[in-house]
Amino acid sequence: MGRVEDLVERFRQAARAAGATAADDDLDAAGGYLLTRWSEPQRHYHTVAHLTAVLAVVDRHAELAPHPERVRLAAWMHDAVYDPRALGDANERDSAEFAAGLLVTLGVPEEAAAEVARLVGLTAGHATEENDLDGELLCDADLAVLAGDDQAYAAYTAAIRDEYAHVPDDDFRAGRAQVLKALLELPSIYRLAPLREQWEARARANLEREFTSLTD
Repeated sequence: MGRVEDLVERFRQAARAAGATAADDDLDAAGGYLLTRWSEPQRHYHTVAHLTAVLAVVDRHAELAPHPERVRLAAWMHDAVYDPRALGDANERDSAEFAAGLLVTLGVPEEAAAEVARLVGLTAGHATEENDLDGELLCDADLAVLAGDDQAYAAYTAAIRDEYAHVPDDDFRAGRAQVLKALLELPSIYRLAPLREQWEARARANLEREFTSLTD
């Protein structure tokens, strides 16, 4: 089975597990449509590769979340709308609204669709309430890239810069430094203990090194 077909099947399975009543063909069409969004030309980091990486973390640690199928759907939806020129959390808000509408159309119960939309919204600031295990898994999976090795982290930062090629260097450096500072000021980048133990130290080292390179 090819990569696209595999991903479409995984979307169908997640939607079905969340209560979708649409026909398989309709679920497959929705999954295929989402992949076209993740393949848009303005994307360099927020691509199918990022989606696949987030899903892999969710699958690997699904037992940590009470509703892993909702987390998987939120992973599919969290950057469904992505415009590097958008202001603030517009992409996350639009992605959440898109998620709720699409999932209800596919027959996912409104309560589950609304919860997926809520999870999507969390990725704007990666801030979760206490005991929000579904939200914690999604946010930790989304930030897993921060704990990559030197080569992976360099590829990530280069891809982010490519997405913001329209921003002048000085403005990009200032804005990126602000993002890094906010992450470094978090009590913990990762919320779930197994992931925090595995990734926290490496992620902080990567962020601190990049922050220093931007502010020196």
